[in-house]
Amino acid sequence: MIVGIIADTHDRLPLLERAVKRLNEERVELVLHAGDYVSAFAVQRLKSLKAHLIGIFGNNDGDKELLKRRFAELDAEIRGKFAEVLIDGLKIAMLHGEEEELLRSLINTGSYDVVVHGHTHEVKTYRKGKTLVINPGEVCGYLTEKSTMATLNTETMKVQIIQLK
Repeated sequence: MIVGIIADTHDRLPLLERAVKRLNEERVELVLHAGDYVSAFAVQRLKSLKAHLIGIFGNNDGDKELLKRRFAELDAEIRGKFAEVLIDGLKIAMLHGEEEELLRSLINTGSYDVVVHGHTHEVKTYRKGKTLVINPGEVCGYLTEKSTMATLNTETMKVQIIQLK
């Protein structure tokens, strides 16, 4: 399965639309969003995704109850500040990552095959023991001036970083 991974969209609607288009082109079956949508109106731009969407909250997300309603309207899931996703025999943990000690601890436990996070807006992919850590960077491009996302092939465990602009 190909999984799309995005984070830190920060209401940047044109780039969010570009990310959705690319995720559809990549024929991903699942999209993980590691938080920081910011406003609930941005979630509507995820409507044309052809894959199932699972998200979590980031530290800049506003009205969480409205975000939950918008996700429900899309038949998508927003699971709070943490999500554990089981797919293709892989155990994936997802959190935004603003609590650095918690993120480090989660990675260091070795309990997960993959840990997905955002927050730093920097693309970073590495292994710590058996755990693959993925930060897809930022869709919004505000801090790095690079709009990025990632895909994960769950069979090969290969990560592809995709630059959107």
